[in-house]
Amino acid sequence: MSLQIERIPTLGDNYTYLLICTESGEAAVMDAPEVAPVVSEVKRTGCSVTKILSTHHHPDHSAANPELAQLYDAPVYAHSSDAARMPGFTHGLEEGDLIKVGQQQARILFIPSHTMGHIAYVFDEAKALFSGDMLFAGGCGRLFEGDAEMMYDALCVKLSALPDDMRVFCGHEYTESNLRFAVVEEPANQAIQDKLQRVIALRAHAAPDWHDAKPDEMTIPSTIGEEKATNPFMRARDGADLGRIRLAKDSF
Repeated sequence: MSLQIERIPTLGDNYTYLLICTESGEAAVMDAPEVAPVVSEVKRTGCSVTKILSTHHHPDHSAANPELAQLYDAPVYAHSSDAARMPGFTHGLEEGDLIKVGQQQARILFIPSHTMGHIAYVFDEAKALFSGDMLFAGGCGRLFEGDAEMMYDALCVKLSALPDDMRVFCGHEYTESNLRFAVVEEPANQAIQDKLQRVIALRAHAAPDWHDAKPDEMTIPSTIGEEKATNPFMRARDGADLGRIRLAKDSF
């Protein structure tokens, strides 16, 4: 029994995910702004979509929810507080709730600050974290609705507590630009420099159209251990320090 995770390139740099329980064939769609790429991947894999999952309400992660929900007759899950602004919302989730994709189970972490209704899905057995726009490889999302203390709690308390080998599936292919900032923020951190060079090599021949991206052009997933070593935001001393780093990144 395992969780098959298909990375679907959407929009200009988004990741949508198709999560498939290999035992039952049941699947969930995570953070979908476009319908066609999802439908194509569902057909290719032959899975049966039973749930639509969202980490937060931003349209580049949720615009396709209503059409996909109708197409697959599937409910749409998001944080309870996003009931009024999540496209297609049917079911609310809270910190500590459990949700199943076939026989695979995720627990919900409430991690607001990028948006006030942001959640993460943690599949402990599959060692897979779906972090949306809160935690990126080498970075994090902007502070649109919360504050730096909330972001520190999300990144440096809750997510940092996950096992180092937990894979991180985030919402965007921002890794190279994030690490270019990280090298400036921590010039003496050799781990950041080494990872940046690996990422530059990986992305050097990336498809001009992100929709055509191949698996070997993608820098995701990362791991919690990698992020604790190379992500300046997860290495912040406290909320004030994280806020300083976020302001510096905003103008980088």
